[in-house]
Amino acid sequence: MGFTRAASVNDLKPGEKLGVALAGKPVLLVNLENQYYAIGGKCTHWGCMLADGKLEDSRIQCKCHGSTFEPKTGAVTKGPATKPEPSYRVKIENDEIYVEV
Repeated sequence: MGFTRAASVNDLKPGEKLGVALAGKPVLLVNLENQYYAIGGKCTHWGCMLADGKLEDSRIQCKCHGSTFEPKTGAVTKGPATKPEPSYRVKIENDEIYVEV
């Protein structure tokens, strides 16, 4: 596994999320107070894309059934999902966001 460029920091302002595909996997990038996080981008409950959901109170909510996930860790914070999202390491270099997928 290596780091892959995912986006520019200019693409993701504080409080925003962005869905990207890296190494054939859907990944959700989240900017929480200028700290960047990456988790799996497809809900573990029914497979809906988390980029289509809402980012509220530092949690991402799936639009399909309301499951919520912690962007820092991928942990489920509210069901019906029971399986966490994978969490990926993020680094910033020269205003570019890189994710280890």
